[in-house]
Amino acid sequence: MLETSARLLRLLSLLQTRRRWSGAELANRLGVTTRTVRRDVDRLRELGYTVESLAGVAGYRLGPGSDLPPLLLDDEEAVAVAVGLRTAAGGTVAGMEDSSVRALAKLEQVLPARLRRRVRALQAATVPMAAGGPSVDPGMLTAIAAACRDHVTLRFDYADARGGAGVRQAEPYRLVATGRHWYLLGFDTVRSDWRTFRLNRMALRTPDGPRFTPRDLPDTDPARYTSRAVASAPYRYQARFTLHAPASAVSARFSPTTATIQPEGPDACLLTCGSDSLDELALWVGLAGVPFEVHEPAELVDRVRELGARLTAAAPAPGPATAGDAGAEPGSG
Repeated sequence: MLETSARLLRLLSLLQTRRRWSGAELANRLGVTTRTVRRDVDRLRELGYTVESLAGVAGYRLGPGSDLPPLLLDDEEAVAVAVGLRTAAGGTVAGMEDSSVRALAKLEQVLPARLRRRVRALQAATVPMAAGGPSVDPGMLTAIAAACRDHVTLRFDYADARGGAGVRQAEPYRLVATGRHWYLLGFDTVRSDWRTFRLNRMALRTPDGPRFTPRDLPDTDPARYTSRAVASAPYRYQARFTLHAPASAVSARFSPTTATIQPEGPDACLLTCGSDSLDELALWVGLAGVPFEVHEPAELVDRVRELGARLTAAAPAPGPATAGDAGAEPGSG
């Protein structure tokens, strides 16, 4: 009986790791016959689990049921879930904090002692810093995610960065989280172009629009495309710089929502960003602490020259050293 119960748990665990299994694959993994697999599947069904039979492939998959089944996690998966819950407890999704704390408490209660120590050490050593950005309703997240999955056009009210408001219609493709904000990457059907929309500026309308045939994404990396769009598109000036430092070092100084960085060899990179102020662009990149060149816009090139001359004039030229200065010892008064 104990052997059968242990096998049922292992079968349930296998069904949770893949979308579909053939009977032969399950029998091989469990070390039993396909007939035994069929009997064990029937036992899981008697216990309330929805195990669907796949026509034509003699296989099985775990389907949705009326209740959430127990999730069987290995050590690393359990710690990863705990880390994710800890992060969500201080995240930017409205109402998720309390739910995440409750789920984390339940998980910790059933963890083996060795994993409980790891999770508690993580909690003790981690000090969450408030993201500072606006929160997003989880219902909106799930509604948009479902529209992305089902290829359903969204209709929504939208307030842009400059305060303009209006009704938009877009084919949704990906949700992108930056840590402070959530963005939707979609194709604006009215403007016939790709756009990124900040979720906290959206208010979904019902009913949704029609279903659509998916297009090829504008970039193989949606996060990279969103970073490029957010970093420069909303601003009056879009600037390009060459920084004479490795891209990995420069990336540590600029967040993906403020600039995009493209390697240009081992010791240089191209930085693209935007701002409504030329002075802000010049000083922001200048304070990165690495040599750089300005490519565009032309107004920024001229502005950097002006600022350079002004800063040079503000620093008095060093006077000639006196004999007393030359002979003074370091630290002497």
